[in-house]
Amino acid sequence: MKKAIIFDMDGTLFQTNLILEPALSATFDVLRAKGLWQGDTPIETYREIMGVPLPVVWETLCPMHTVEIREESNALFHVKLIEQIRNRKGALYPNAEQTLATLVENYHLFIASNGQVEYLQAIVETYQLQRFIKGTYSIQAVSSGHKSDLVKKVIEENDILGGAVVGDRSSDIQAARDNQLLSVGVRFDFAQETELQNADIVIDNLNELLYLKLG
Repeated sequence: MKKAIIFDMDGTLFQTNLILEPALSATFDVLRAKGLWQGDTPIETYREIMGVPLPVVWETLCPMHTVEIREESNALFHVKLIEQIRNRKGALYPNAEQTLATLVENYHLFIASNGQVEYLQAIVETYQLQRFIKGTYSIQAVSSGHKSDLVKKVIEENDILGGAVVGDRSSDIQAARDNQLLSVGVRFDFAQETELQNADIVIDNLNELLYLKLG
């Protein structure tokens, strides 16, 4: 049986930073128009927490808003993100496609992400990742909202016996550890050295995966 490599999406395979600002700005333009926000769009704050579960995102960005307003803001934000993706305003990271094409020869490849189903599907379809990816798992698939539980679900549903988790956040590294997989941290846009320090391996380019023994 092949081993598996489980990838995070945002900040690992997909350059979310390219679509983040216009989508978030469009969302906060609506909030400002409704009198629900004053001042600049909190782009930097969002970048600092990128990858955390969505309820935490909106609690952090809009602590004074009701749960209903946060949910409406999140829904609008995702509409704007998906528009950006479908219009190919984003991009995969350098060497992502070539790396996946090579890895799939020896590993089952999966995505496990804190992103919502429709958002992830937009990326997979726009960049034709289904050529390489055996399954895409959203955090919506587990009630706990924890990446470790999501990776466990991937493992159990696909009879995975070993492999690696590749991601840019501490939750990815912890998910690998909790499920006895190798953790590979990527030092890309949203990555923070304090979060990567517990990774088994840290890389600066996805093509480095081709030279590693991944579990």
